[in-house]
Amino acid sequence: MRKVKIRRKTKETEVKVELNIDGEGKYKISTGIPFLDHMLSLLAKHGLFDLNLKAKGDLEIDPHHTNEDIGITLGQAFNLALKNKNNLKRFGWGFVVLDEAEVRVVLDLSGRPYLEVRPKNIKGYLENYNFRYFKEFLRAFVNNSLITLHLDILKGEDFHHILECSFKALGLALDQATSLDKRKKGLPTTKGRI
Repeated sequence: MRKVKIRRKTKETEVKVELNIDGEGKYKISTGIPFLDHMLSLLAKHGLFDLNLKAKGDLEIDPHHTNEDIGITLGQAFNLALKNKNNLKRFGWGFVVLDEAEVRVVLDLSGRPYLEVRPKNIKGYLENYNFRYFKEFLRAFVNNSLITLHLDILKGEDFHHILECSFKALGLALDQATSLDKRKKGLPTTKGRI
């Protein structure tokens, strides 16, 4: 069973995550940041993993700490749930369109954290959420899940559509990469270690 339950508590935030990699896309999310709740529900639904996530933070200041700590905790949860990497497909990708927006995500469960987002910046701000917060969430997630993630915004004008495509594509890519392939024996690497 690739399930994990973890909690992260600091003076600024408290984040609780229950994750089942082999789920059905069920979710219960409460972060105090409504737009992020919406995006994380898309991630779980399209990634076909079950996610129960609850966060409290110093939102009276701004979403930065809560947003980043959610990325940290969710990344740690994925890393722990995927501790046994035998038979993993390892690589995943997803292309998603929503009206005018198109996003591609490619990732590797490599044990080597690296994030590439293109373009480097786009304009947009929704319900106390902007592109900088989005990239900080991804950076925290990548650094703590130990994955390589490339996200390319290929087209788009509507900020909401671009981020929605991004989270859906990430979910699709994670579903593919975390899938097990019985044809693969042992670790999916020639190095002998991930």
